[in-house]
Amino acid sequence: MTTTTPLDLTADLTTLTAAICDIRSVSGGERALADAVEAALRGHAHLEVLRDGDAVVARTHLGRASRVVVAGHIDTVPVTEEPANLPTRLEGSGDDAVLWGRGTVDMKGGVAVQLALAAALTEPGRDVTWVFYDHEEVEASLNGLGRIAREHPDWLAADFAVLCEPTDAGLEGGCNGTLRAEVRVAGVAAHSARAWTGVNAIHGAAPVLARLAAYEPASVEVDGLVYREGLNAVLIGGGVATNVVPDRCVVTVNYRFAPSRSVAEAEAHVRELFDGFEVVVTDAAAGARPGLDDPAAAEFAAAVLGVTGGAPAPKYGWTDVARFSELGVPAVNFGPGDPLLAHKDDERLPVRQLRLCHDALRAWLTA
Repeated sequence: MTTTTPLDLTADLTTLTAAICDIRSVSGGERALADAVEAALRGHAHLEVLRDGDAVVARTHLGRASRVVVAGHIDTVPVTEEPANLPTRLEGSGDDAVLWGRGTVDMKGGVAVQLALAAALTEPGRDVTWVFYDHEEVEASLNGLGRIAREHPDWLAADFAVLCEPTDAGLEGGCNGTLRAEVRVAGVAAHSARAWTGVNAIHGAAPVLARLAAYEPASVEVDGLVYREGLNAVLIGGGVATNVVPDRCVVTVNYRFAPSRSVAEAEAHVRELFDGFEVVVTDAAAGARPGLDDPAAAEFAAAVLGVTGGAPAPKYGWTDVARFSELGVPAVNFGPGDPLLAHKDDERLPVRQLRLCHDALRAWLTA
């Protein structure tokens, strides 16, 4: 039986981030990290700590006029072994230091900021609910935040929410929606030596790929922010043996759509594009409008951008701000790390962004 080194929430942010990353937590294997997070938080008397599966929630009860949720997921996409991107390694020093490794960007740097602040802020100006959840990097039905919303909605009750997804220490509003569908092509099986007696389903998928190659994704302005859409083939499969003409081919597509579209509208768009083929939607999640005109969001933007600089931008990927939007809780994305490096084998985080995000959130929470 392996044991996990306890997390020291008073350690410097770089050390804490490295410790969190080095506890492997690929989706479905979050237990060790969830245990470490729970144990570390239970050492702080000002927090009520709750657990559901491999999700951990810690919250203050100070009777403040408002409550905010600060949330982050603890799982990662799979670790690469060649070249290895765990354990983490630190290169450089001071403001130029960079922490390399799986999870540094997506999103254990943000989780480290959460944990450090959860431990340190015994008297925040707002009551805070800190959420650390599992299964974000897999299908929506398994998502730990979604499970909490279904089974413990009171845990997420708040006036505003911040999701510490990587934003390069900038503020990103809303998010695109996402839809996955299988475009199925039928054929007729035959011996490859007598191919004329069958119909090759893989060959029949050529028009599907041609439509995708010719597709021009839209850029859609929503509440002042421009969201870039995308529609791509992400998987293709067919065939049963090297001497059989395949009778079935499936092209899986992923549509990232602007938050002005509903899931139903996104599905209709995909079906129209692949008219003449069988289309089966396998997974879908609505996006979230920016919501930066909400007073709580505007206040957060003013406070945070006063520290980090810059201007609000759109979140192109899907994030769990959409779940908060469904709950009627305005939410934004704000965290350390370049989102363009998320899921890449050379994932790496400038450690100066840890301090920048930490200081901005601290200033807002203690105001």
